[in-house]
Amino acid sequence: MKGGILLWLVFLIHFCSWGQSDSVSSLQEVVITATRQERRVGNVAVPVTLIQKTQIQQAGSLRLRDILQEQNGLVMTSAFGVGLQMQGLNPEHTLILVDGQPLVGRTSGVLDLNRIALAGIKRIEIVKGPSSSLYGSEAMAGVINLITESPGKKELSGSIRYGTGNPESGWALPFSSNGFQQVDLAVQVGYQAGKWRFRHSNNFLYSEAISFRPFSTDRVPRPTHRLTHQTSFDRPIGERTELKGLIRFNQDRIQQEFAVQNNGQLIESYGREKNSEWNIQPTITHRFNQRLKMHTRGFFTRYTGDQRLSFIQQPDSSYLDRFEQGLYRIEQQVDWSLDKSTFIVGTGYQLDQARSTRYDALDRIKQNRVAYAFFQWEWALHDKWISVVGARYDDNQLFAAALTPKWSVKYKPSEKWSVQASVGQGFKAPDFRQLYLNFTNNAAGGYSVYGTQDAIRVITELQRLGQIADLQPDFSNLSSLTPEYSTGSNLGVSYQPAQSLSIRLNGFRNDIRSLIDVRQVATRVDGSQIFSYLNVRRAFTQGLETEVKWRPQAHWTLQVGYQWLQTGDKDELDRIKKGMEYLRAPDGSSRVMSTREYIGLPNRSEHQAQVKLTYQPAEDRFLFIRALYRSRWIVANSNGNGVHDDQDEVASGFLQVNLSGGIPIRNNLKLQAGIENLFNYQDVIYLPNFPGRNLYLTLNYTL
Repeated sequence: MKGGILLWLVFLIHFCSWGQSDSVSSLQEVVITATRQERRVGNVAVPVTLIQKTQIQQAGSLRLRDILQEQNGLVMTSAFGVGLQMQGLNPEHTLILVDGQPLVGRTSGVLDLNRIALAGIKRIEIVKGPSSSLYGSEAMAGVINLITESPGKKELSGSIRYGTGNPESGWALPFSSNGFQQVDLAVQVGYQAGKWRFRHSNNFLYSEAISFRPFSTDRVPRPTHRLTHQTSFDRPIGERTELKGLIRFNQDRIQQEFAVQNNGQLIESYGREKNSEWNIQPTITHRFNQRLKMHTRGFFTRYTGDQRLSFIQQPDSSYLDRFEQGLYRIEQQVDWSLDKSTFIVGTGYQLDQARSTRYDALDRIKQNRVAYAFFQWEWALHDKWISVVGARYDDNQLFAAALTPKWSVKYKPSEKWSVQASVGQGFKAPDFRQLYLNFTNNAAGGYSVYGTQDAIRVITELQRLGQIADLQPDFSNLSSLTPEYSTGSNLGVSYQPAQSLSIRLNGFRNDIRSLIDVRQVATRVDGSQIFSYLNVRRAFTQGLETEVKWRPQAHWTLQVGYQWLQTGDKDELDRIKKGMEYLRAPDGSSRVMSTREYIGLPNRSEHQAQVKLTYQPAEDRFLFIRALYRSRWIVANSNGNGVHDDQDEVASGFLQVNLSGGIPIRNNLKLQAGIENLFNYQDVIYLPNFPGRNLYLTLNYTL
């Protein structure tokens, strides 16, 4: 096995070294997400990361999860698909957008990043820190915005990728019977018909993946078919008006066979899961003059998830889980530019609807209406200062209205130094799941999750019937949920002493009120768990991020990123400081807990880092090596004191190494090869969807 890896590495390095030494030019980067209009990255006053198409391709990334896991300050979570943790906040606090419009269809608050193909994506914009002043609920931690390729030039391109691996043995030969196969096909076409311009992107992925369900410890192949179609178009309407649009369709079909161990019980099931999603985004832009323009945007999306399972131990029983969600939005935005100021004013209305077997009944629609308005004022003071002030008002039908202001400023005293600071409010309204969920997962040991509308009533009735063994301490904290609010601040410094070296340091803190968390609140007599949602009265996340980029020579680039993170429940910390929390000593006695033994909020790592090394002797030849590290994290409170401390259940940290390289074969044909998870790291308990080592080859053709 080690010999095979060594040969593969030699092959990568060898074919990347062919060719002449050419310089690689860089384009001036612009960003849209931070201000809702195009701005140069150097003029943006909030923490922003741009991932260009070249980096996506060189990393060999097929899905959004692949590229985001390699970014500084972003941590992938592993429950009900792959989620994203940003600045220590859970996946439900990060908004995922395509061309500025949100994707829906979350499971347990997680929007599975494996659903999102990167074919047809021009760049990815990452804005960290509360962004509710522009985007409303779910943007407490930040925003990920995928910008699609624009229609225009005539184009015909395609690629085919084949990969293989085996998580158990760590090695598999191509097309071998013991290997997990992966095939990805992508075709992109651009053309013009009269005044209409079109661009179609089609992607098909077949993958023999592994189970990603919580408590699942097996490695049975799950054949997965993922199909994504994307059409973008535009057309001028007169001299000052333009119509643009995006139509996107995604469908996943997953054959499932897995064994789940929970509470000492083994459950084997088989069946299929089918998910589909439609997005339609028409936009009309009218320019009154060089200073004033107006955008009218529509957005219509619908997601359907359907899972059907049968149980080997109980042939006559079955499991059905269906979830449907639709989001419908209309929005108006006006941009007005003066000599040193730019104003943005907008208003919109959206209807969010959902129905599910996870709620009280599939035929009952839950819905929420939100009317909103936002504004932003950007002021360039002299040549060194940029100030941005904005706010948004959301009138939420199910909850009280929310006003979320934000102020950010950037100061650039010289070409080498710049300082940026921001402070803003974020909020997130409780979603349908947290309010109405009534769900028992018979495929995973029979655990149940109840929304707060019914949790106390249902558990009290089960207790009356003698079906509750004990109530957990958090049961007494159950009550009606209130929206989450946060105050987030960022302070960053950038230093570029030379063209070949740049250093960036950013500190952040988020103070959260009424943070919604899922907790175990009771245990049945058969040992199965009951969970519900409650507001953590006061919580915080804070940390430091640093990034260094160095080009010691024309063909070499080194990037190093690091995040240090602290989190906590402020009330728990107050009780610890007052000597009101206890730990059990090795001799069985109890002792007072100290603050240094307090870990903070669960499922967060204190340290996270990446090292990326690129060798690029020519524009179309490269070798790209990435090392990704995450330190240990608390999984569950195992000593029964209700506080997460260093005696609790812990998942070990890990190091993942990915490699990729590419060369041209002919003028229009390129070859790329790579190894993902070089050292075959796996954790079947705490990271069930973390794949083993995978080797791949890709052919890219452009006409």
